[in-house]
Amino acid sequence: MRSLWTAASGMTGQQFNIDTIANNLANVNTTGFKQMRADFEDLLYQTLRLAGTPSTEVTVVPTGVQVGHGVKPGATQKIFTQGALQATGNTADIAIEGEGFFRVLQYDGSYGYTRDGAFKIDSNGQIVNSNGYRLMPEVVLPEGFLNDSLAISQDGRITVKVAGNDDPIEVGQLELYRFVNPAGLQSIGDNLMTQTNASGEPIAGRPGFDGMGKVLQKYLEMSNVSVVREMVNMIVAQRAYELNSRAIQTSDSMLATATTLKR
Repeated sequence: MRSLWTAASGMTGQQFNIDTIANNLANVNTTGFKQMRADFEDLLYQTLRLAGTPSTEVTVVPTGVQVGHGVKPGATQKIFTQGALQATGNTADIAIEGEGFFRVLQYDGSYGYTRDGAFKIDSNGQIVNSNGYRLMPEVVLPEGFLNDSLAISQDGRITVKVAGNDDPIEVGQLELYRFVNPAGLQSIGDNLMTQTNASGEPIAGRPGFDGMGKVLQKYLEMSNVSVVREMVNMIVAQRAYELNSRAIQTSDSMLATATTLKR
């Protein structure tokens, strides 16, 4: 019976759906996290009668007869809606309001892209993320700078004050990067994504110009996961899982009936 395997594919698909929902809920407090959505596709169809088959000399069959074979995961897509901005009071925290990603240099020399602006200042005066990856373009703060004097404007200009000098000095310029297809970026963990052929080449720009979002100092962008929406999706997935298991039970009952016909 096809229904056994069709319903089994439905249960497998809903398990994948629950896995995606669980990951969203697990990252509800992850800085800069973007919700993921599972998209599904139907499987191959067995054609028992082709639409348009001649039925008489002057007429054709208007509709065919096809039987589907279930479902499969088609894609997992990130939803890049804006997350809520949370004030932190920390001078090294930066949030992006609008489009764009920060770029960091990984240990292997490749670039990672992130919406997580929870940056720190290391012992060399460089701005780095929580794993020590340097923010690019590289920003090195001068010796003797005052921590509380670090200022980042909405267009990305970085200024600090040095001990003994009341005038702030400009030490760097933030750049943001956007992609034609940000959903094509590959997530690699640590709040980082990497470029792929699907995402296209990164487009650099100053914050607030050429379609880039502006940056806000002393703020962090929180996850855009809606707990209520994920709970509703979980209920729908659970019921769909139950219905597919019921279809398997019904198919089993039909087979059992068929095997007892002789009695």
